Amino acid sequence: MNFKSILALATVAVVSFTSCTGAQAKEETPAKEIGLQLYSVRDLMAPGATYENNLPALLDTLGKMGYTHFEAASYDAENSKFYGMTPEELKKAAEAAGVKITSSHTGRTLNADELKSGDMTEMYKWWDKAIADHKAAGISYIVIAGMWPPATLADLQKQCDALNEMGARCAKEGIKLGYHNHSFEFNKIEDVPMLDYMIEHTDPANVLFELDVYWAMMGQASPVDYFNKYPGRFKLLHIKDRREIGQSGMVGFDAIFKNTDKAGVENYYVEIEEYTDGIEKGAKESADYLIAAPFVKPAYSPAE
Repeated sequence: MNFKSILALATVAVVSFTSCTGAQAKEETPAKEIGLQLYSVRDLMAPGATYENNLPALLDTLGKMGYTHFEAASYDAENSKFYGMTPEELKKAAEAAGVKITSSHTGRTLNADELKSGDMTEMYKWWDKAIADHKAAGISYIVIAGMWPPATLADLQKQCDALNEMGARCAKEGIKLGYHNHSFEFNKIEDVPMLDYMIEHTDPANVLFELDVYWAMMGQASPVDYFNKYPGRFKLLHIKDRREIGQSGMVGFDAIFKNTDKAGVENYYVEIEEYTDGIEKGAKESADYLIAAPFVKPAYSPAE
């Protein structure tokens, strides 16, 4: 065999090795599990919009962008429906799109009359039905989207007691109960930050917190400081920016994601309230940002 033949064989071998190792590296690069709060795309389901009465098609579109699981925001307690579908239909729609509905923003806290009377009969009825519907939909988390700040710590304590009770009821059915903040929970009630009081007066075994990192910053609070102050309590996160994720440069997503172990994060959901240039484009840009971000793990500890 002459020198040219040997060189040709060596070149083929190198190319083959490079191709194989490149393909293997690509195969070994794990896909990321990225969640989305469906409130972000509510306008796509509005009357006359592209996906009106067609959540299955929307889930398929979002799944192709890289989103793997979702947080619902449309539970109709009176009719036991989500986005016009029964719990079973919702679960099947997600399965058909190859994604999951893992969480739901809904919930009910004590109203003014209940705070005054202490009668929780109607609240118990509401929650027992909601828990059954969410269980039938295969949803792992029910997250209370917020509540009007009580005037006194005594009333806030009553709300915390109710959260503990509802969390215990959820736990019996294999569901986890959470509370989601806005900016006002960082304001003080009788000289105590509302969110701090709630964390300190709810049972970690039954109540988790979904920290909305953008609203925390709007409340002049550091997400990482809260992770350090209350380790393990923030099992869910809302990853949010002024518009698309990473758009403003004002949210320290790298520091947030690097401290998820301290926070106790099991899952996170992108939430987008405003868009620069269209909903679908913005949703994809947000997914792309997290897919490319080296500080975002492929997955976090999922709910069992």
